[in-house]
Amino acid sequence: MLSELDSGERIVSERLDHVRSAAVGYWIGAGSRDEDASEAGVTHFIEHLLFKGTGTYSAVEIAEIFDGLGGELNAATSREHTLVYARVPDHHLETAMDVMGDMVFAPAFADLDSEREVVLEEIAMYEDAPQDLVHDLIAQAVFGDHPLGRPVIGTAEVISSIPRDAIASYHDSMYVPANIVVAAAGNIEHERVVELVERALERRNERSASRLNARPPLVQEPPPRLRFQQKDTEQYHVCLGAPGISRSDRRRFAASLLDSILGGSASSRLFQEIREKRGMAYSVYSFVSQYTDSGQIGVYLGTREDNLADALAITAEQIADIAAGNLRERELERAKENLKGRILLSMESTSTRMNRLGKALITDSEVLSLDRIVAEIDAVDAASVSALAGVLLASDRLSAACIGPNEERFLTALERITPDLARAA
Repeated sequence: MLSELDSGERIVSERLDHVRSAAVGYWIGAGSRDEDASEAGVTHFIEHLLFKGTGTYSAVEIAEIFDGLGGELNAATSREHTLVYARVPDHHLETAMDVMGDMVFAPAFADLDSEREVVLEEIAMYEDAPQDLVHDLIAQAVFGDHPLGRPVIGTAEVISSIPRDAIASYHDSMYVPANIVVAAAGNIEHERVVELVERALERRNERSASRLNARPPLVQEPPPRLRFQQKDTEQYHVCLGAPGISRSDRRRFAASLLDSILGGSASSRLFQEIREKRGMAYSVYSFVSQYTDSGQIGVYLGTREDNLADALAITAEQIADIAAGNLRERELERAKENLKGRILLSMESTSTRMNRLGKALITDSEVLSLDRIVAEIDAVDAASVSALAGVLLASDRLSAACIGPNEERFLTALERITPDLARAA
C-alpha cells in the first residue's frame, strides 16, 4: 500500500501475514552526489551522527533500546540516497519507529569531535584496503570531476574541518519530508505505520529551503581516464570500467545477465578462466551500478605481477567473445535461472522486501511485480546481451584504475586491452 502525507512524505508497505517480524526504513534522497566539493562526505558523516543521540534519546539509550528489542538498527549511504533501517519483532514496531523518527528528524549532533575521529579511522581503514579503494579510483576515472566520481565516504580534509553549522544546514535542507520515503514490510498494518510516521513528523522543526533540485545531472559522458596509486602491495588491484546505464533503462535486465555471465557468479567466464583454470587470481569479478541518469559497469581483479598482463588479456578476450555473439544457449539459460533464483530467494526476507519498495520510490522507479521481473529476464535474448557488451565495454570506452607497486608494469599490461589509454598516460 502507498500513502502520501500533506507534507510530501511517502509511506509504502507490504503486509506478510506468515512472519513475526517487521522491517522498516527511512529512505532519504541525499547521497554523495548531492554534495559540493567543500562538503564531500557530509552525507555519510550525518549517517554516523544520527546514532549519537537526539533531544529525547542518548546514543547509549538508542543502542540499549534496540538490544532490548532483540532487533537490529543500521544505516547506509550511497551516491544517491541514505537509508536508516531496522528489523524487529512485529510487536516492537512502535518503539523502533519512535526512536528512528527521532534520529532522522531531531538529531542532536552530539559528540561531534569524537565521531569525526571514528570516521577518520574508517577512511584510514579504507585506504589500507586496496581491493576496496581501487573502486573509488575507477569511479574517479569514469566520471571525472562529476560528483559521481567522488568517494561516498568523503575525505579526511573535509571531515576533520567541516563545522557543526554546515552539517546542520545540510541536514535541514535534505532531510525534508518531500525528500523522504518510509518503507515497511512484515506483519504490519499500513495505517499504523502511517500514524507512527505522522507522530515522528511532529518533532520536526521548521526547515530551511530544500535543495532537491540541485542534483547535477551527468549531461555528457567524460572521456576515459587512467588512475594509478603506487603502493607496496603483493598484488596489483585493477579495475576496468565505463559508464553504464540508468536504472530506468529497459536494458537493465540484459545488463544484469551480462554481469552474471562475465564475472558475477562462480560459473562466470572470468571466474572460471582466470581463477579456476589458471589460478591467476583469488578474487576476480564484474560489477554493475545504476543511477538516476547513468551507471557504471566494470571488472575487478587482484593478481601478482607475473600474472597481470595475461589476466588482463584474458579479460579482454572474454569481453570481445561475448560482444561477438559467442554466447552458448546453456550459458544464457544458467544466468537467467541464477538471477531469477536469487531474486525469488531474497524475497523471503522482510528486509529485502522493504528495500525493494523503498529504493523504487526514493528513485522514482516502477515497482515491478515478481512475475513481471521474471518475464523481463526471460525475454532477454543472447543478441541483446552481446550487443550491450559491445556497446558498454568497448575498449575505447574503458577507463582503468590500479593500486600496485609499479606503474610501468601496469601500463605495459594495459596495452593489451586499451592501448590508446595506456600510451596516453
